Amino acid sequence: MAPSAEGFDTVLVVDYGAQYAQLIARRVRECRVFSEIVPSSMPVAQLLAKKPKAIILSGGPSSVYVEGAPQTDPELFDAGVPVFGICYGYQAMALALGGEVRKTGLSEFGRTELTVAGDGGVVLAGLPPQYKVWMSHGDAVFAPPPGFIATAATDGAPVAAFEDPARKFAGVQFHPEVLHTEHGQKVLEHFLYDVAECRPTWTMVNIVEEQIDRIRLQVGGKRAICGLSGGVDSAVAAALVQRAIGDQLTCVFVDHGLLRKGEAEQVEQDFVASTGVNLKVVDASERFLAALDGVSDPEEKRKIIGREFIRVFEHAAREVIEANESAGETVDFLVQGTLYPDVVESGGGEGAANIKSHHNVGGLPDDLQFALVEPLRTLFKDEVRRVGEQLGLPSEIVWRQPFPGPGLAIRIVGAVTRDRLAVLREADAIAREELTAAGLDREIWQCPVVLLADVRSVGVQGDGRTYGHPAVLRPVSSEDAMTADWTRVPYDVLARISTRITNEVREINRVTLDITSKPPGTIEWE
Repeated sequence: MAPSAEGFDTVLVVDYGAQYAQLIARRVRECRVFSEIVPSSMPVAQLLAKKPKAIILSGGPSSVYVEGAPQTDPELFDAGVPVFGICYGYQAMALALGGEVRKTGLSEFGRTELTVAGDGGVVLAGLPPQYKVWMSHGDAVFAPPPGFIATAATDGAPVAAFEDPARKFAGVQFHPEVLHTEHGQKVLEHFLYDVAECRPTWTMVNIVEEQIDRIRLQVGGKRAICGLSGGVDSAVAAALVQRAIGDQLTCVFVDHGLLRKGEAEQVEQDFVASTGVNLKVVDASERFLAALDGVSDPEEKRKIIGREFIRVFEHAAREVIEANESAGETVDFLVQGTLYPDVVESGGGEGAANIKSHHNVGGLPDDLQFALVEPLRTLFKDEVRRVGEQLGLPSEIVWRQPFPGPGLAIRIVGAVTRDRLAVLREADAIAREELTAAGLDREIWQCPVVLLADVRSVGVQGDGRTYGHPAVLRPVSSEDAMTADWTRVPYDVLARISTRITNEVREINRVTLDITSKPPGTIEWE
């Protein structure tokens, strides 16, 4: 089932193969206009069948002159739909409409000064005559298509922006969607509101109301089950379905013993108190610890945790099904916290029930069949958090940092033991407490704490030498997890975290800071 948002203006973002499409789609939604990503291979007739209010052609890694590079069908521009080209999409648009695009032999990458021509037309109206934008191109537009006017230039791009207001077409060589481009959001707003005349009605209140109606229509009087992981996505999905169908929903929480300090209690107490959901708790911590005994290889850890999770969840689901069958009712639906990036990255494929890869957890057995309820399928993570707030979930749940399904097991470099988990839990709790006290919760996307359990270093604690474990702080900032940079945490906050960990967690005698970006490093160590 493709994402949809009936009743809202829809902007299609055509993906030309780079990571920009998701970011553009998010920026459009920040303008309170619904957006959907579609592949550049989609025929024009299928694009138009979605009845878009506007179409945005995204950036991409290719040159328009490379053999096999994606092209834009000129038929698109005869449909009467407003079109906005960005970077590669801008050049493909220029080429399709008869403009001149040249291989210059020169490239512009990174911050570049843009000079606005005249009044900037509609899209650049009211912006400074010169400002910094983010460029990433080798080819350049040297002459706009017939009927277009050039509205900006840079040293490497003689025509860095153009528009044809009469036909509601416009484009820019730079990337307005990235934070490094000054006034980028304003550029998008001008196209969406002033050129395409989109209505800014995509709000959290409307989203919640629409999804509640959809869930009630889909589920009817039948019953549903949801696997709670302790994360934001499953919590918000469950709360939304609970709001729609009440006690027809049963949630199953598998406590694998690998969560952070206080998180299991948060699910069992705070989530239930705020939603009133029926919750079945399965304490499987001993089972997971036994299965992980002596295993140090990170991939093997993930496979074991995935396998055991499926077995435990399957057993719990069967118990829920049997309890309902004895009362003459059936459980026909499985609630999943699938987000829009999951849909995009899986190709937007259709099909029935495979449980969402619970952060490297596989599918349910074939004989345990459900129809899927995926109320967050059209949303990005930041939108999910706002829905959670709208539903009244505790901020500790809504703003919880992303946390891997295999939990602390992949933040222990070495074998997982009960003692090592206890050590890491305390260190992690201290780091989170101090970051919260410093007001950095929403500035830092997440801060994994890694225990180097197979490494020991000499230290001095009290009057004696110690031979303890190092711990690594990994504070990162990111919007999409595809790329990330280490967060510049104030030195005094880092000092407090280090002092508290080495004072309060005796097994740790050294705290280090990971300052690697992604790429080349990953966010997790294992």
